[in-house]
Amino acid sequence: MSASTGNWNPVHREIPVHVCDWARREELLLASYAMFSKDSRGRRHHETLHPYRGPFQRDRDRVLHSSAFRRLSGKMQVFTGDMGDYHRTRLTHTQEVATIARTLGRVLRLNEDLMEALALLHDIGHPPYGHSGEDALNECLQGHGGFSHNRFAVVLVEQLETRYTSYPGLNLTYEVLAGQTFRVTHSHEPDSSEADQLPVPILEVQLVDLADSIAYNAHDVDDALTLGLLQSSQLESLDLVQRAIAWGQSNWQSPSAEAFRKRLVHSLIDVQVADVVETARQRLDGLQGLDQAAVRQLETTLELSPTLASEKEQLSQFLFDNVYRHPQLMNVRRRAAARVKQLFDRLQAKPELLPPRFHNHAQRVGLEPAVGHYLAGMTDRFCDARYRAIVELGDNQAVDW
Repeated sequence: MSASTGNWNPVHREIPVHVCDWARREELLLASYAMFSKDSRGRRHHETLHPYRGPFQRDRDRVLHSSAFRRLSGKMQVFTGDMGDYHRTRLTHTQEVATIARTLGRVLRLNEDLMEALALLHDIGHPPYGHSGEDALNECLQGHGGFSHNRFAVVLVEQLETRYTSYPGLNLTYEVLAGQTFRVTHSHEPDSSEADQLPVPILEVQLVDLADSIAYNAHDVDDALTLGLLQSSQLESLDLVQRAIAWGQSNWQSPSAEAFRKRLVHSLIDVQVADVVETARQRLDGLQGLDQAAVRQLETTLELSPTLASEKEQLSQFLFDNVYRHPQLMNVRRRAAARVKQLFDRLQAKPELLPPRFHNHAQRVGLEPAVGHYLAGMTDRFCDARYRAIVELGDNQAVDW
């Protein structure tokens, strides 16, 4: 199910202006082309508006309080738990994306609450073991549309997460679901549904994607240096690293290796955020007075300047070659992929090992996708435990996550 289907209950029809402080606050603070909460297409299931928490604030809180969000603390970003406890998990990465997104939103006078909700949601569908887990599930489900964490995020918040309501899902607003759905279509993933007919998403969605990219490159540098997979000397020839060093030049007097690493990561983020802000301001200056729909009709995009985008691509390629393909990580990826595939095969052959609610889910989506969704919701540790119990010990007990 996507944001493009079903009936929606618009927010603007029921706003008691004398009560909703959030609506007045947005009128005072946001630019004309921001996504105003009062203009939301609303929720699939009707809910009474909250007097002091706007719709996107409530979305943020629902994602934050979901069990799927909590499980991100046990899912690897790039590096595994046996490599120490300094490096990022999916949860800490998500929190860092949210802080960068809010900074961008505040400076550009966009809807920070919407951006935070989008940022907290953006990686919620990642399976255990990072991209190796995703690749393994995609291979297992090739005959059933494959697997992508972006699509699974929508399944989680519309079907598998439960609140205290009679209907499934978190009942998020159209805009938050559409933002996640656009990540699917923008990635050209199969069997995706367009969120709407406009070619670009709202500005808030675009900036969250930029915040994600800025965060993971800088923090993967940080983690790789700390774990000894990289040496600072390997980075010095990269244009973006040189720019970051020059950016914080006054603070770089004879730093220790640790101080160098921390200042480098800070400057890598700062220089890219500053570039996005400057580029966005130039692009948005002539759009004052236009609303978000008009700006989208003009196909307005926010992005890094061409120079920074090229330098960032150079850094990304360097990280791919020297970190993501590092022999130590590749060994972990191979073991993890094999573990996911063996679990998938065993659960497919013995569906009685699935928890009861996944039997019901299988009736809706099919056995193989339901097995994939069960595996995708696991933390790394829980997946290890189920592998030992089911594959190695032959345990026949069904356990939910």
